[in-house]
Amino acid sequence: MARFLKGNELNSELEKILDDAKGAIILISPYIKLHDRYKAALRNKIEDERIRITVVFGKNEDDMSKSMKQEDFDFFKEFPNIEIRFENRLHAKYYANESKAILTSMNLYGYSQNNNIEAGVLIEKTLMSSLAGNKSLDEVTWQYFETVIKQAELLFEKKPQYSKNILGIKNYTKSEIVVDKLSEFFNNKTSYGIYKKSAPKKEYKPIKAVPTATGYCIRTGKEIPFNIERPLDYEAFKSWNKYKDRDFREKYCHFSGEESNGETSVNNPILNKNWKAAKAKWSL
Repeated sequence: MARFLKGNELNSELEKILDDAKGAIILISPYIKLHDRYKAALRNKIEDERIRITVVFGKNEDDMSKSMKQEDFDFFKEFPNIEIRFENRLHAKYYANESKAILTSMNLYGYSQNNNIEAGVLIEKTLMSSLAGNKSLDEVTWQYFETVIKQAELLFEKKPQYSKNILGIKNYTKSEIVVDKLSEFFNNKTSYGIYKKSAPKKEYKPIKAVPTATGYCIRTGKEIPFNIERPLDYEAFKSWNKYKDRDFREKYCHFSGEESNGETSVNNPILNKNWKAAKAKWSL
């Protein structure tokens, strides 16, 4: 189901996407300067490590701080389960959780929300679209922006860590930063010739789009973008998200697509025998 949005209704529905999120928040916008109302909605999720937050911003390869300020990065990095990516070609704006999304003209920027004439389309998953034979609009857009995320440059990532008790039940312990190029950038912008046009030519390394890697959904076996962080297609993710068991035994190998006989899971999406080949092919 799709619904046209404008004005205050657009702002309100975006806030609801943040409020209603249970397993995922995706924020894709060339420019990011968070309005206080969105900061407040996000802050309610700051202690929930089950919600994976993905932020993609772009433009201003000469100085990416013109596209996202340090204060917003400092806010985002407090979340326990988050990745931040950069795509210089980005112009689209897409905001989503696990059940609905907004395609819009509006940047995630306070000035845009307060002053510009903006419009968008709200896409929600419905029972009728699930029963339809063809891919629904929400599934098509989800898969497209999965590819956008995959191709964007990873600049910051923080992951939750878990321990198991004697009953095998996992408990969240802490979160660890596994990638952080942004802190150093903001501390010393000139360190990254990739974002500074004033840097010497020999140091300039533009971000390049990489061919879309083909993987397989570990639950359905369908072809999807290869991404070990997201080894489920849209429908399978929605089903998995009800229980969020990262060790639940799945049916297929994300790398080869062959049957795994329960030896794969969200935590281990690739069969052990295929890890060496996967590492060599995709530089894991």
